[in-house]
Amino acid sequence: MQPITNPVPDIAIDVLPVSGRIGGEVQGVRLGADLDEAIVAALKLALNRHKVLFFRDQHHLDDAAHQAFGRRWGQPTIHPTAPAQVGDFLLELDSRHGGKANVWHTDLTFMASYPSASILRAVTIPPAGGDTVWANTVEAYERLPDPLRVLADTLRAVHSNDYDYAANQTEPEEGTDRYQAEFISTVYEAEHPLVRVHPETGERALVLGAFFKQFVGLGTSESRRLYATQHYAIDDYGDAKRVVRRVTIEGDATIGIDGRSGRQIRPEKLPDLRAV
Repeated sequence: MQPITNPVPDIAIDVLPVSGRIGGEVQGVRLGADLDEAIVAALKLALNRHKVLFFRDQHHLDDAAHQAFGRRWGQPTIHPTAPAQVGDFLLELDSRHGGKANVWHTDLTFMASYPSASILRAVTIPPAGGDTVWANTVEAYERLPDPLRVLADTLRAVHSNDYDYAANQTEPEEGTDRYQAEFISTVYEAEHPLVRVHPETGERALVLGAFFKQFVGLGTSESRRLYATQHYAIDDYGDAKRVVRRVTIEGDATIGIDGRSGRQIRPEKLPDLRAV
């Protein structure tokens, strides 16, 4: 495969595609705060191309190094309501304490400016299962039939954190119930264009997921008939423990193809979520 080159001369990284439409495995890069600026820039270009990047054998990364690398990528932000925040701006997702996101979702779309990127680090992985799967919503948009694409271009959607995490439970789970109660302790809602124009590449992508509530001007039942999204942490590992920690990077407001931006609906005044 040809290396992805950065505008800075003589800087290239090797990225091995992992599927036909999404994902690239970066080889020969040791993540940390001391990465050359040109390498960071090349990684950002690779992320724009492949949508999700995988880095193997990064065992040297602990919480401090994870956060330090996050600062190199951009301005870290914290989750407004989720429990189990670690360090300055790490979010821990522990399968035994309500941290199973067993649905398709895009992180934090109930915020008018949801994260531009997330950096997920494996801490404890089950011996089998527990993968996160990803969908390319640029491809999803491009492959819509023309009449649906025309419709999608006109729609705006309300997203809310008041999502029922217990909807997919097969039996009562005390940890999930506690997590849900804290997660919606303050209700956040934002309105986004269904089709977002990427601020760097200009690509058009669908903005949906489990936090999607309804399309503006349509009822919930009509709205739920149209759906596409980004990633899904599969709950297929039984009672095994799964722990991952995530740094999220501040993003820009969504912009639709008509130039209109997304907006925050609730709460009227947002807390400062920028990490210090």
